[in-house]
Amino acid sequence: VQLVESVGGLVQAGGSLRLSCVASGNIFVINAMGWYRQAPGKQRELVAGIINGGSTNYADFVKGRFTLARDNAKNTVYLQMNSLKPEDTAVYYCNANLVETTMTLSDYWGQGTQVTVSA
Repeated sequence: VQLVESVGGLVQAGGSLRLSCVASGNIFVINAMGWYRQAPGKQRELVAGIINGGSTNYADFVKGRFTLARDNAKNTVYLQMNSLKPEDTAVYYCNANLVETTMTLSDYWGQGTQVTVSA
């Protein structure tokens, strides 16, 4: 199983950026997908997640600014980030909790993508 993230980028404060993450491989079912982020010197933290039924969960610091969507047919999640702030600067990681075709429950991470917001 692989998680492939889109390239992040550099954006000015107040701007927008969209990240995507595609899961591929021997997947039976994806239970949940989401995005975490890690800023320098800080722990990795949840940004937003979506479960199989479609319910989403957002960290307080992104509510009203970020939107997470999922395309089940494509095993893809999209994170639309609006009104970006310099404090959103971090490496963003895609995460998937899934059942493989071997019926093994597994957790996978993407390679991480840098998002930098300039003041």
